[in-house]
Amino acid sequence: MTENYDLHCHSTASDGALSPTELVRRAHEHGVTSLALTDHDTVSGISEAQREAKATGIHLIPGIELSASWQNKCFHIVGLGINPDYPPLREATFNLQVMRMERAEKIAEKLEKKRIPGALEAVKKAAGEGMITRSHFADFLLSQFHVSTQQEAFDRYLGAGKAAFVSTTWSDLELAVNWITGSGGVAVLAHPLRYKLTASWMKRLLTAFKQAGGLGIEVVTGRYNADEIRTVAAYATRFELAGSVGSDFHNPANPWVELGRLGTLPESINPVWNLLSNVQE
Repeated sequence: MTENYDLHCHSTASDGALSPTELVRRAHEHGVTSLALTDHDTVSGISEAQREAKATGIHLIPGIELSASWQNKCFHIVGLGINPDYPPLREATFNLQVMRMERAEKIAEKLEKKRIPGALEAVKKAAGEGMITRSHFADFLLSQFHVSTQQEAFDRYLGAGKAAFVSTTWSDLELAVNWITGSGGVAVLAHPLRYKLTASWMKRLLTAFKQAGGLGIEVVTGRYNADEIRTVAAYATRFELAGSVGSDFHNPANPWVELGRLGTLPESINPVWNLLSNVQE
């Protein structure tokens, strides 16, 4: 059987539309053989996903996507092959949940000032026991017809510098990487082109990331075209980072991003799953 890896996706434990069970089933239906569940700042969905993975025969890799701050900018670090019960990581996710709730309250207050009431109650209900993210607010704004698309919600209200944006200082980049590596996992810089860094800033970031213990970079995502894959592959080669592949799937309503539907990792790049052989169950 040809292996089909998808090492970045989200469930209702954070801002995904499908439960961990539904997510694993969909991955199986789309031919994924190895799946990493990487919810934002939480590991709460992993146990459920593992149960369904055993039932379907998918290899489930425990993961997380941590929010991290570096040089007053926010970056996302995917942890692959982590131990979800590693005490420092557990404590970190608890603290991050508190930070996200505090941010949600501030976003809701700003929306109130724009005569958009009821946001906090709505996003709490939508998130359930999962992490509250800005995507929950975007969905709320869309459902109340304040915007016509989720992207418009970010462009008008939730993006940096917009009316309901709340600046948040997340955990330090080095600390976030240490939580992942300390738990036995591999730290991967998620969707590196999304940050819109200049080449010099990317060089500084990847240097700091490697010095902290980072070992991988997402070369292939659900949105990258061939040119973008080549660009990130060049960074992987230059900084001797393993290459990861992940759809960053959130919602089946988005036809452009699907579990397992990914470009090919260039042959010159060392696949990150080669680093996971000693941590896979």
